Amino acid sequence: MELLRSNLARVRIPEPTTRIYKHECCISFDTPKSEGGLFVDMSTFLAFGRDYVDWNYEKTGNPVYLHIKQTKKADAEDRPSKKPTLLAIGLDGGFDNSEPQYEEFYEIVILPDNVTLPFPSVELPEKVRLAVDAILLAEGAERKEQLASWTADKKLVSKYATDLQQLDNGVAVPPVGWKCAKCDKTDNLWLNLTDGTILCGRKNWDGTGGNDHAVNHYKETGYPLAVKLGTVTADLEGAATHHGCISFANEWVGNVAISDVYSYPEDESVVDPLLAHHLAHFGIDFSSLQKTEMTTAERELDQNFNFDWNRIQETGEDVEPLFGPGYTGLVNLGNSCYLAATMQVIFSTRSFCSRYYLDQRLKEAFTTAPADPTVDLNMQLTKLAHGLLSGKYSGPVLEKDNTANAVSSQKQEGIRPRMFKSVIAASHPEFSTMRQQDALEFFLHFIDQVERINSGTPNFDPSRSFKFGIEERLQCSSGKVTYNRRNDYILSLNIPLERAVNKKELAEFQNLKAERAAGGKELSADEIVRPRVSLKDCLDCFSAPEEVHDFYSTALTARTTALKTAGLNSFPDYLVLHMRKFVMEEGWVPKKLDVYIDVPETIDISSMRSNGIQPGEELLPDSAAGDGEQSIKLLADDDIVAQLVSMGFNLLHCQKAAINTSNSGVEAAMDWLLNHMNDPDIDAPISENVQSPDIDQSKVDTLVSFGFEEKLAHKALKASGGDVEKATEWIFSSPSASTASDMDVTTSSGAAVDTLMPDGGGKYRLLGFVSHIGTSTHCGHYVAHINKDGRWVIFNDEKVGVSKNPPMDMGYLYFFERLES
Repeated sequence: MELLRSNLARVRIPEPTTRIYKHECCISFDTPKSEGGLFVDMSTFLAFGRDYVDWNYEKTGNPVYLHIKQTKKADAEDRPSKKPTLLAIGLDGGFDNSEPQYEEFYEIVILPDNVTLPFPSVELPEKVRLAVDAILLAEGAERKEQLASWTADKKLVSKYATDLQQLDNGVAVPPVGWKCAKCDKTDNLWLNLTDGTILCGRKNWDGTGGNDHAVNHYKETGYPLAVKLGTVTADLEGAATHHGCISFANEWVGNVAISDVYSYPEDESVVDPLLAHHLAHFGIDFSSLQKTEMTTAERELDQNFNFDWNRIQETGEDVEPLFGPGYTGLVNLGNSCYLAATMQVIFSTRSFCSRYYLDQRLKEAFTTAPADPTVDLNMQLTKLAHGLLSGKYSGPVLEKDNTANAVSSQKQEGIRPRMFKSVIAASHPEFSTMRQQDALEFFLHFIDQVERINSGTPNFDPSRSFKFGIEERLQCSSGKVTYNRRNDYILSLNIPLERAVNKKELAEFQNLKAERAAGGKELSADEIVRPRVSLKDCLDCFSAPEEVHDFYSTALTARTTALKTAGLNSFPDYLVLHMRKFVMEEGWVPKKLDVYIDVPETIDISSMRSNGIQPGEELLPDSAAGDGEQSIKLLADDDIVAQLVSMGFNLLHCQKAAINTSNSGVEAAMDWLLNHMNDPDIDAPISENVQSPDIDQSKVDTLVSFGFEEKLAHKALKASGGDVEKATEWIFSSPSASTASDMDVTTSSGAAVDTLMPDGGGKYRLLGFVSHIGTSTHCGHYVAHINKDGRWVIFNDEKVGVSKNPPMDMGYLYFFERLES
């Protein structure tokens, strides 16, 4: 006890705002359930596993720790599980996480001699007792970041409900036989609670839903509230299902029925505490109503329940589970499958495996990490790599058999990448939410962050293994050419449906579809035929000549039509192909292409290499200042801008993208946008004159003294309005600033290429692919398939097993590894 008293100065009582880690080790995936438990530093409130707490003592000198150990309670009597009635996990009425119950044991540990003192104990100093109580009562920092993981937003009471005007117009709504007053819709109907008009709901992007009559009625009248017919019921259970869908919008507060009420001026689903009274105004007795329609929340839950798992998840296959190094699953944190699938493939590459596992030990990463290792990306990447690749956390879960003996199950617990997700998402407003995200966007964001933290040691940057150069050649009608170069990490490919290899089968399918439609019959799933396109045709489309209209020719000093071709001027160690399955239909309606891509296990892209200016070619002359070209070139192509804006991008950003790619096309502008989204000057107004402003040479000299090239200094000062501090930030934060010539016009056949960029032959083998299930990249589910140890393996969150029929034709992102010559 005297030893503890002598170290009381190293014990802190946490404040209410203090971040306390007590559920997971900050440098490993050990938890209180692990064999050695967890040790909470009572000065920093960071947690460490048994094998790592000594490292923290060596680094900080903090000797006092709260040891937390959890042991599994005896299983309670089996009881039937209830269907969820709330879009949440682990909450009353939500998804049952089926986790066993644990008992917690505590003790105080003093290092380095591992002196232990029991807790609770009245003999402990008051400061220690208060500190421990505060730690145990506090919500762990890990849990705070997960509180909203699956819980849908709580509805608020509408401010229009209490004093809602209801017209005495004699309208009486019948209990059945509803139809839209302006069309023939008999489902998705909404009753306006002011005038009793029954109208259809909004039209969905895919053409389903209603015809917007209810919302248009609000715009004409200003009547604010409407209730969805078929969602009101007096059924107190409220959890009865309708066509397999769960009702969880029917709640009761006292004698108040709460159903699917929408407030148009508040633009959200709300609670109407006087709904029974408002319904009675139109002769509706809610006690006699039966629920017949899915509520809005039910549709959200139904979408999560009814993924088309069949092929991608290999449903029905007897998948053999795999355990051990490299076969560790990642537990879904709530819509985090995009992260899990992508990281499984990334850590199957030699570059990332070497950088964060083979060549960097946990202790080394922890020693060099800042005081709080939970916010250090290098530390958390190393932790994730060791968690996935060591095999420490990839053992079968022990379960009890019929004789109550512990036996190995076919499941593994996997690891929860909470700290990694927190730190990688810190600089991104979308990835820091619990919503589903696009795996492509996450991959690009991840690569950008890795490049930044390795900027001081580019030779050790594993993200460079994905980096390659794209070279575009434009030839105007004068016969002269210009070359534009940029660097990228993904090759985004259009899918030419017109080149489908099964055109005969498609034509027969369309005829069958028409016949069934004429007879009022539907097609079965087995009868549906989808277009099948070869990957080679997708690659050929990337390199195919394309006309660029309104191209400004400095040789002709006028706009003309140019011919553009594209190729790669370097081949990466790992080639990532993005299949553009999401397209815009007429009317700017987004649609996911229902198509198969025939992808071979090996490809050869040698023919796609671009070698710069060729003998006999003449470059377009540089424009002279004041020749009038600058003002012409400033005009962004309206069609390019419109297409980008329709995809959800900012108008100003789209205009800049079109201008900076010389209006060469949507694809080039999209690539520019993805590479420049985080530029400090991305929101700066477009200059009236694209010619460089007068730059103070002393500011250029200042940047040169920092070690930057003079050309890059000019470029940075131009982009940041001549501000040295902003120019420095631009250099470090702009993906295109790493080489000053990323977007420069090539002036010779020996144009500068990043000397650290990998290059080699054009033969590749398929390493893995990420597949997407769902109608949008921001909903649904992601699964990874990886070729490991000579066999295909499926990584579906924490489930890892041998893949018997990998759906290679259904990928969204394909990862190819270059074959050694």
